[in-house]
Amino acid sequence: MTKLQKHRRASFLNQNGNCYYCGQPMWLSDPSDFMRTYHVRPTQIGWLQATAEHLLARSDGGQDSSDNIVAACGYCNSRRHHTKHPRSPDDHRLWVQKRLRAGKWHGLRLSGA
Repeated sequence: MTKLQKHRRASFLNQNGNCYYCGQPMWLSDPSDFMRTYHVRPTQIGWLQATAEHLLARSDGGQDSSDNIVAACGYCNSRRHHTKHPRSPDDHRLWVQKRLRAGKWHGLRLSGA
């Protein structure tokens, strides 16, 4: 297991398996069990895979360290970097939660987040 994988796993466990941004449950190692538990379609399962999200991007000098890595679902992680000027982690988190409450995020609402 690489250092980055260890940080992702530790963050996933510290966050009780929920995405740092949207608060929805994620899966780390067993997508089939996750699909059965949450009734997620195969076409949606990749969105909720836990990824290692660098709060400060490596390209901006961020390190692979426990204080710079959180676990984020693939959907939230990829969308943060879709803009010319990515939002700060805190701003992205607020924006995602607002969009999720309005039903305008990934379309999945698996928890009360």
